[in-house]
Amino acid sequence: MHEVLFYVIIGIIVAEYLFERYLDYLNTTRWSDKIPDEVKGIYDEEKYKKQQAYQRENHRFGTLAGGFNFLLVLGMFVFYGFALVNDWAYSYTNQPILTAFIFFGVLMLASDVLNTPFSIYETFVIEEKYGFNKTTPKTFVLDKIKGWVLGAIIGGGLLALIIWIYQKTQNMFWIYAWAVVAVFSIFMAMFYSNLIVPLFNKQTPLEEGELRNAIKAFADKVGFKLDNIFVINGSKRSTKANAYFTGLGAKKRIVLYDTLINDLEIPELVAVLAHEIGHYKKKHVYQGLIITLIQTGFVLYIFSLLINNVHLSRALGVEEPNFHIGLVAFGILYTPISFILGIFMNILSRKNEYQADTFAAVNYQPEALASALKKLSVNNLSNLTPHPAYVYFHYSHPTLLQRLSHLKKY
Repeated sequence: MHEVLFYVIIGIIVAEYLFERYLDYLNTTRWSDKIPDEVKGIYDEEKYKKQQAYQRENHRFGTLAGGFNFLLVLGMFVFYGFALVNDWAYSYTNQPILTAFIFFGVLMLASDVLNTPFSIYETFVIEEKYGFNKTTPKTFVLDKIKGWVLGAIIGGGLLALIIWIYQKTQNMFWIYAWAVVAVFSIFMAMFYSNLIVPLFNKQTPLEEGELRNAIKAFADKVGFKLDNIFVINGSKRSTKANAYFTGLGAKKRIVLYDTLINDLEIPELVAVLAHEIGHYKKKHVYQGLIITLIQTGFVLYIFSLLINNVHLSRALGVEEPNFHIGLVAFGILYTPISFILGIFMNILSRKNEYQADTFAAVNYQPEALASALKKLSVNNLSNLTPHPAYVYFHYSHPTLLQRLSHLKKY
């Protein structure tokens, strides 16, 4: 039985990789040296050529990096690398929590170190070449260290608590673990911007002036209580612009990248924020949190049924089942289910984006939002003509052209 599971795992890994490469290939069929009619008026000839060059370079780089990671993961299964790391962890301790710490710590640190050359090339070569990079080597190194520390504290802490719960409750652990993850998820949704973001970026309240007055006037008009408007120094790492809504209840806040403020006019900025407020008014934030919690409970329940399966552990070359080996095997076997759920989540997300666009168009200015979306897409060298299949499987947002077509109705 474990041999069958082994080949099923290998089959899933290979199938996923080949499917992703096929989707990438479909996108390449949309490349053109001549500006397509549908993006004329958005991209000029010179800017479009730069965008196409950026897409081609990212495609080549993504193929190389993806191929490397595919071979790395495949090799870990074919040559029983997980069993070797498991044995090495047990050579230091038999305590389940400490063993899991060592096991995942070694795997994650090794993976990050091996992928660091790709991150360096992407940041300091590709992004630099096309004028996006503002990250200094010092910032890059500090981000890595902070990421490792946060991963150890938050990820390690959750892992330890869940393993402890499993030891105490066995087959019922998924219910208690679900409660823990739910509390943690809600806590992070409320306080992420207050606790985690400041470790990487500086956030300052938007100063008094024309922009803040315009935002407040719109928020008051639509009955949205908004006291927390912050500016984040996104230009510390990139020239790319963004804005996002975070927090729940009294902790909700809208965060604007300083690059966004530099790129857009005040009506365009208000239109972007009207879109973000639309997400909140349409309850998308709560909807997403509830769906995530339901999915988490489902995943933990299925995992609880398989955690002690000896055939799963032997498929990875480990004779006696344990929590961390079961988690690795389950993670691969769950991939097809995750893939299907991801499709539905993307469909829902794209629907929500249209609703937020509609809210901004009806309650503010559709022309201002359309203008903002065009500027952001051009400045970020976004692909305006992705293949429909790629959009269906991977895009959480409609394409720019789809959003512009939608806004023309208002």
